[in-house]
Amino acid sequence: MTDGKSQNELTQLAEEALRAQPGCETARVPAVAALPDGQVGRNWEIPNVVLGDSLISDVDRAVLSVHRRLGRQFHLV
Repeated sequence: MTDGKSQNELTQLAEEALRAQPGCETARVPAVAALPDGQVGRNWEIPNVVLGDSLISDVDRAVLSVHRRLGRQFHLV
């Protein structure tokens, strides 16, 4: 069972988790987005990331990891 979070709460959690990843200290998550209604499981995504000084390869890897980990814990309400 996952905990429900608002878009702002989930965005903040995603950004904190992303910035904690190696090489992603300057990356930023502007917002998470809801997936279409009826989506089972993870009902949100991280559609855009501002790289800052981070390498795209580091951020790409980190976003997948963060989404997988947070998706197991939280859903968007």
